Amino acid sequence: MDRVAIITGASRGIGAATALLAASRGYAVCVNFQKNEAAAREVVDTIVRGGGRAIAVGADVSREGDVVRLFETVDWELGTVTALVNNAGILEKQMRVDEMDAERIRRVFDTNVVGTFLCAREAVRRMSTNRGGKGGAIVNLSSGAARWGSPDEYVDYAASKGAVDTMTIGLAKEVAGEGIRVNAVRPGLVITDIHAAGGEPGRVERLKSSVPLGRGGQPDEVATAILWLLSDEASFTTGAILDVAGGR
Repeated sequence: MDRVAIITGASRGIGAATALLAASRGYAVCVNFQKNEAAAREVVDTIVRGGGRAIAVGADVSREGDVVRLFETVDWELGTVTALVNNAGILEKQMRVDEMDAERIRRVFDTNVVGTFLCAREAVRRMSTNRGGKGGAIVNLSSGAARWGSPDEYVDYAASKGAVDTMTIGLAKEVAGEGIRVNAVRPGLVITDIHAAGGEPGRVERLKSSVPLGRGGQPDEVATAILWLLSDEASFTTGAILDVAGGR
């Protein structure tokens, strides 16, 4: 069976690292992006230069029509998805809950929670042996914030990732008998530009003393965990949430 991976939010950071690693391990890869097409195409070009297969597909995972189009494009151009990495996620400027408005909260939940559900739905429809599929694996990207709560910074983001944890456990049980494994990776402080989006590019440096290993993580270190969960080496693992957080 050809291995086909869809990785959402894969133009940068953990998503890009996961796309490159998946391609090196024989997956045909869909590099999804929302806005940064140039960065997504750089990832695709790197994969193709290395002898792999990859396409870049723009889609906002919070929009149902975009998600359907994303999966249909992969059907046509790469084949039926066998691995989904729900990596796309956003946070907004650091802020207390009593300063947040409803639109901010909706934006965060629409991408981080609704987007994860929609992509998982489309993957299950294709992977489920009950629907004629051949099985597959889904890995959701959570965050250590779901455990810490991120007070005074991103309680809305933390709550959205808590929802991802719960969804992972429930969906894993729902589709375990249909050839689909569902797990999550919960990164800690990882050196990506998401911190700049929150208004503090140096956040990892400020907080690294709270990490028992004494440093921030690299995207490649998270990607390795994701690829293990997708692989046959994790064949008896489903409903798991793997912390990749340096012991924090």
